[in-house]
Amino acid sequence: MFNKQYVMKINKIDNSRLNKIDPNDSPFGANISDHMLICDYENGKWGEPVIMPYGSMNYSPALMALHYGQAIFEGMKAYKDKNNEVFLFRPEKNFERFNESAKRLAMPQVPKEIFIDGLYALIDLDRDWIPTKPGISLYIRPVMFASEEMFSARISNKYTFAIMTSPAGNYYDKPLKIKIEDYYTRAVDGGVGFTKCAGNYGASFYPTFLANKEGFDQVIWTDSKNHAYFEESGTMNVMVRIGNTIFTPPTSTTILSGITRDSLINLAKYHNLDVKEERISVDNIVNAYQEGNLKEIFGCGTAVVISRYSHLGYKDTLMELPQLPDEESYAVFLKKQLVGIQTNEIDDPFGWRYKI
Repeated sequence: MFNKQYVMKINKIDNSRLNKIDPNDSPFGANISDHMLICDYENGKWGEPVIMPYGSMNYSPALMALHYGQAIFEGMKAYKDKNNEVFLFRPEKNFERFNESAKRLAMPQVPKEIFIDGLYALIDLDRDWIPTKPGISLYIRPVMFASEEMFSARISNKYTFAIMTSPAGNYYDKPLKIKIEDYYTRAVDGGVGFTKCAGNYGASFYPTFLANKEGFDQVIWTDSKNHAYFEESGTMNVMVRIGNTIFTPPTSTTILSGITRDSLINLAKYHNLDVKEERISVDNIVNAYQEGNLKEIFGCGTAVVISRYSHLGYKDTLMELPQLPDEESYAVFLKKQLVGIQTNEIDDPFGWRYKI
């Protein structure tokens, strides 16, 4: 997949900061690795990508990304196996989705030789930052933002593309208490809900803050028209097990096409589990709970992998979800299968794992 003959300008850091932290015991996203990739777009073309020491950049408050929201990102991970070999997981999917987000935000497409080859070179350079403790990985954050300094409300003429990395501990360390949101909206049909643009996340913080004040960890977003159907869960895709069937909402302009989501669907089918991409109505969830058929609800995404839920709040009702033994949980089984592929612990029948 990778062009190992890439030409990449690399300016190495004089003194690594790795001796100041333990990658195996680092809060999620708190410690940025030694190097970052930077590439600027101007006059209709991309410049030369450069890998340089991570640090501040010189921009003014007139940066157009700050005023008009042309900012997108991706979330990826790199893994080490027991032999200290380094792997990426389905990076071409992140590359494709990044450019889908760019298209919707009227931003330029990032060429493969910049995104993929740059990613390869950066991870190879900072491979010592990749944790070795089971369940821990190196989080990768590609980002692009409008970097022209201008007040005019229009498409920017300049952009900066960057890739940064950080050792990543567990995002959540316990099952989550979730509230079904029936007033605020994450995304609308025809909008940017399917992209990873900064505004999607900024707009979610206030409703989540209100839910936190009520004792919930996160919210389940519902459709903007009637708040009658599940869409996403916090910053994750959502899956529901009713009986022995897994349901997850189909992707749309309001639902992110999650790479972890897609991987879990394929894994479930591979292991002969019943999985359906169908709209999930709130009424059906309540009825399944009352009838004792609601077995599991869990969120999935790159950062969290899979996060199980313990309680589900809806209006004035708090539903306590079954806490199945690990050997009976589809969420636990699928997570073990996925992480096993990512970390080279089990065979990869899909060709998802790429060695650096």
